[in-house]
Amino acid sequence: MKILLVGGTGTISAAVSRRLVEDGHHLYVVNRGNRNDLLPAAGVTRLLADARDEQAVAQLVAPLEFDAVADFVAFTPAHLEQDYRLFKHKTRQFIFISSASAYRKPPEGYRVTEDTPLGNPFSAYAREKIACEEYLARLRGQEGFPVTIVRPSFTYAERTVPLGVRGERGSWQVIRRMIEGKPVIIHGDGTSLWTMTHARDFARGFAGLTGNPAAIGEAVHVTSDETLTWNQVYEGIADALGVPLRAVHVASEFLAACSDNDLAASLIGDKANSVVFDNAKIKRLVPGFEATIPFRVGIKETIDNILARPELQLPDEAFDRWCDRVIDTRQEAIARVRQGF
Repeated sequence: MKILLVGGTGTISAAVSRRLVEDGHHLYVVNRGNRNDLLPAAGVTRLLADARDEQAVAQLVAPLEFDAVADFVAFTPAHLEQDYRLFKHKTRQFIFISSASAYRKPPEGYRVTEDTPLGNPFSAYAREKIACEEYLARLRGQEGFPVTIVRPSFTYAERTVPLGVRGERGSWQVIRRMIEGKPVIIHGDGTSLWTMTHARDFARGFAGLTGNPAAIGEAVHVTSDETLTWNQVYEGIADALGVPLRAVHVASEFLAACSDNDLAASLIGDKANSVVFDNAKIKRLVPGFEATIPFRVGIKETIDNILARPELQLPDEAFDRWCDRVIDTRQEAIARVRQGF
């Protein structure tokens, strides 16, 4: 098949790019070329343009038609309105990458299917994704646009460590704190349930949906079946580093109130809730699909890669100081309360 990815080099889309080429498809990728070294060396036609420059993209795709187009960098209905103008006569399937954070928060129950209602008052990102899904549903109903909606959850790869609490510059500062024997913050009591999915597993499911007539008109989440507590997630990271975990548990509401980094959306609107995904639908649409990379295996690969690549080790001193202040404040509050006994 001829498949176009808008994006193609992110945490999820880079793994998808590699998988599609491995499966023998001819891949086209529209992006600015900043990270195209992450793409396969062969089997990819690079179309260099800002994905939001409609005129430039239109010129690049003018002579082309595709079996599938997937947009990994559409975040608002306006982005999808552009996609519709560009691709409505050029593809047999359009795949929108939504997000599992769009599911209702707080959840009605911990087990999530694709029929779980959408709604997240805490996250502007999730609300935009919901608006995107609603726009595409109208296009599907009114114009017959061949839409498939894919909802990833927390997906990680060789460059990203999944964490509940981190700074704006990524995960390295938390890793560094672990290496240096400093305490790290886990939101809540660490017992809420979550699902970590390796990008290669996600890519296998995504590839099975691409060009799949049964997936047209469907919304599907693609996640692992492995359920972990956040304590287990952080313990797995510490084990991969070969260091003991020094965890400090802090209420999610307190962390959100103390942060300028919109932890309310990240925690209250997402990670502080227990979420277990029912993957029956993806397994029905893609027979044989199963996530096969356990977290302890995937995270060891990720940690080893980050430790070997200094360019991925981005210090975040402001976040480090914030962690120290939160932890010190917690300890001081405990001491003050105990003095009253």
